[in-house]
Amino acid sequence: MFQSFNSATNPKDGPDRLKRLRDVLVNKGLDGFLVPRADAHQGEWVPARDERLAWLTGFSGSAGFCAALLEQAGVFIDGRYRVQVKNEVDLAHFTPVPWPETKLASWLIEALPDGGKIGFDPWLHVKDQIDKLTDALENTGIVLVQSTNLIDRIWDNQPSAPAQAIYPHPVEFSGEASETKRQRIAQILQDRGQMATVLTMPVSIAWLLNIRGSDIERTPVALAFAILHDDASLTLFTDTTEHDEELGRHLGPDVSFATNDEFGPTLDRLKGKVGVDKTTAAIWISDRLSKAEVEVDYASDPCALPIARKNPTEIDGARQAHLRDAVAMAELLAWLDGLGASPDITEIDVVKKLESLRAATNMLIDISFDTICGSGPNGAITHYRVTNDSNRTIKTGELLLVDSGGQYRDGTTDITRTIAIGPATDTQRECFTRVLKGMIAISVARWPRGLAGRDLDPLARFSLWQAGLDFDHGTGHGVGSFLGVHEGPQRLSRQSHVPFEAGMILSNEPGYYREGEFGIRIENLVVVQEAGEIEGADARAMLEFETLTFTPIDRNLIDLDLLTDAERDWLNAYHAEILVKITQNCSPSTQDWLARACAPI
Repeated sequence: MFQSFNSATNPKDGPDRLKRLRDVLVNKGLDGFLVPRADAHQGEWVPARDERLAWLTGFSGSAGFCAALLEQAGVFIDGRYRVQVKNEVDLAHFTPVPWPETKLASWLIEALPDGGKIGFDPWLHVKDQIDKLTDALENTGIVLVQSTNLIDRIWDNQPSAPAQAIYPHPVEFSGEASETKRQRIAQILQDRGQMATVLTMPVSIAWLLNIRGSDIERTPVALAFAILHDDASLTLFTDTTEHDEELGRHLGPDVSFATNDEFGPTLDRLKGKVGVDKTTAAIWISDRLSKAEVEVDYASDPCALPIARKNPTEIDGARQAHLRDAVAMAELLAWLDGLGASPDITEIDVVKKLESLRAATNMLIDISFDTICGSGPNGAITHYRVTNDSNRTIKTGELLLVDSGGQYRDGTTDITRTIAIGPATDTQRECFTRVLKGMIAISVARWPRGLAGRDLDPLARFSLWQAGLDFDHGTGHGVGSFLGVHEGPQRLSRQSHVPFEAGMILSNEPGYYREGEFGIRIENLVVVQEAGEIEGADARAMLEFETLTFTPIDRNLIDLDLLTDAERDWLNAYHAEILVKITQNCSPSTQDWLARACAPI
């Protein structure tokens, strides 16, 4: 079982830990300390030793930070976590702060009218963040001070850093040899006039070298740094000692290994123009380079867009992974349906069942994130993770939201389905149908090349807006190829300016959440592709989405009066395609259920 149901944090621990931190602040002459959920690589998932935010506050979400001052402590969280944070922190000692609506600088200025010194760990913050915060605090008397990590000083029995084995990711799955990738990226360096670039994102390094690892859960990467030179040679910095001959042959003679202790001295020896991404690289790295005899070029990670543009092998792998995943999902939904309107099961039972069905494919490497299985009011917690303490029995009349995914060698999956347990109310059906209309609108969209996520995002929200409703998360995120389930730089959101390109895989997941009652989300993955020409139309390059996910949508939650004929046609065609693609691989009882679940409406 990959997923654990133990409670990772306890709100009761927070007050004492905050007091101990404040004692250290006084001894250091500081007025506050910033505690982000981050590690030195700025990835979404962090190893246990870097869960400092959760350890201090109790908040276990995947994004956020705490500004711990001598008299108050703000926990900054985005819209996904505004319900969750209230359940996880001691509200008498920690104050949830809506972010990014409330800017950290504004909050600090109000909290420290006479100024003060705010400490931060330069390994856990990027240059872009610190530069912007410094500018916003100019002439306020508040200054930022680099410091060793103060949480590490008070965290007893802090877990050790991971250093698991690194293994090859064969070209049969990657679709391109590492040598060719390095030559392509080296050409980007040459075009930029860079002699080298510093790579800090484990996903970039894993993609570039066609390697995978298991230093963190859910994302198959090694926590490493790398320096790529303009001749396509590369040095990989890692404390992993398990480098077998197969890995050496896979990487070739132009890739060398070094320890993390050698990373700083190697930066010191670089010459010429050196690239570093100030939005993802720790400011420690930027500062070290600025003291060396180099010209620091603050440019984007040269691997980011090439990773996002999946090649034909990766796209075909994604298709195969999703068909495999679809069988597991169909078996789960058929099992749930067979339990009737009073299933007498818990959220944990559903998570265990689904993981066992994915494991039965014999190709599951890991789940791609902890399954979100929220019934009734728990469904309204956008990133709810069921624990032994929060586990609920699923009840008649409730909605059950299941958001899950798998990591397979040929692809990464992510799917959400919301189902009715017993008869649905009119309100549940209206809200669900408006979410469905948004999901369909994205699915059928065609747009001129050059548009970005912010241009398409309103399509997913329009029907909800007409009823005065909305949701507080992006409509979609990029997805990797046996890599991160959340991948950039492309997104479907109001803030995304990155134009869509053919080969990009994204999620399409509008939702609606009513605190204390229910949550609704419908999610398919899609891949951007060139759109076919329309006879008589302008000869304008257009893009569209191909749907990768094939799992029935609960017809019991659909208000047919709210669907247009075109939307009904899309749904019927989608369900018909599901029958063709997965029926033969399902059990006989699930085949019978599929026939009913996918019947025309």
